[in-house]
Amino acid sequence: MNLKLNKMTTEDKIRAMELLWNDLCGQSDKIASPEWHKKVLSAREKAIAKGKDKFNNWNSEKERIRRAVK
Repeated sequence: MNLKLNKMTTEDKIRAMELLWNDLCGQSDKIASPEWHKKVLSAREKAIAKGKDKFNNWNSEKERIRRAVK
């Protein structure tokens, strides 16, 4: 496949990404997660269980990010 990315508009590129993403989401059971994902998730779960890490509220974090980029 040869996409002419340099000739596509930003809008067309976003549409193409959405099409690809939607297609991949429909096949998630066929896509294996890399081994390093499992290691990272395991380490994070252990840190949370030991109280060394925590979850942040997503709405609060979005607001913090918005303020930071202004």
